Amino acid sequence: MGRIFEVRKSTMFARWDRMAKQFTRIGKEIAIAVKAGGPDPATNPALRRCMQNAKSVNMPKDRVEAAIKRAQGKEMENYEEILYEGYGPHGVAILVETATDNHVRTVANVKAIFNKGGGTLGNSGSVSFQFKKMGVFKLAPAGLNTEELEFELIDAGLEEMGEGTGENGEEVLVLRCAFNDFGSMQKALEEKGITPLSSEVEWIPATTVELSEEQAQDVLKLVDKLEQDEDVQKVFHNLQ
Repeated sequence: MGRIFEVRKSTMFARWDRMAKQFTRIGKEIAIAVKAGGPDPATNPALRRCMQNAKSVNMPKDRVEAAIKRAQGKEMENYEEILYEGYGPHGVAILVETATDNHVRTVANVKAIFNKGGGTLGNSGSVSFQFKKMGVFKLAPAGLNTEELEFELIDAGLEEMGEGTGENGEEVLVLRCAFNDFGSMQKALEEKGITPLSSEVEWIPATTVELSEEQAQDVLKLVDKLEQDEDVQKVFHNLQ
């Protein structure tokens, strides 16, 4: 088992700003999960996943519980999930996942960030074909027999397994499966008593673009600006 390929991450976002953004992102994901499947994590796998992810970024338990309670209120906003596609500087493909209660505001903000950052916002389908939507599970490797686990998870849809890096630079075991197999993989891990550090749906690039360090920084500045927008949940790109 080797190291799994991961694209570069922007490191410009200050640690506390990034933590606050993660809390906001997960809070919206909790709201969407509760609206769709109810407030009980025992019967709502999407909410269960959100709670695992909240724990992985040290989101306080009271904030998680408050987000679940708020999502049940009649005054809670209905978030619409919209994917925006575009190109950054030097032809790097970028996907922007958003959760918004005002799509007019969101598209205007995303388009402005692309334009100011030397990129262009494209039409639906203009970029996403270069990526594969996959389930990505990160596990603590301690105590796991990786060869045995890999064999046992093939029937659950496992496509890739390798060493990776967690949120704080720690070594993790990364599992990837097709998006349609996300539920099967989540169930298989639960049946084995394995609680992932995080479980996300990510857009994995089919091919990557290699740039000079100076050019790469142009791209990462744009990614950083997009990540800071209040409606943006996640940003994916194919910069190597």
